Amino acid sequence: MQIFKHLNKDLPASLVVLFVAVPLCLGIALASGAPLISGIIAGVVGGIVVGMLSGSSLGVSGPAAGLAVIVLNAIDQLGAFDIFLLSVVIAGVIQLIMG
Repeated sequence: MQIFKHLNKDLPASLVVLFVAVPLCLGIALASGAPLISGIIAGVVGGIVVGMLSGSSLGVSGPAAGLAVIVLNAIDQLGAFDIFLLSVVIAGVIQLIMG
């Protein structure tokens, strides 16, 4: 199978990315005041989406630590994490509609 052709090189590379991305995702979720599981979910979904939509065979994506302050401020102003999450979903839908 073509998927397993480069597994001996892809597996160690993916473990390195995992060991870097998981603490970063957890740290940003914690600094943002969001539940820790949301950091893990964001990292997994982000990796899958970027992997599927990217035209490159090589790529690394991850969260930006600078967004933690913006997210914390937005959660504070909106009053709850659930409302913030809804606003992110609505913003994503608007971006998809606009192209």
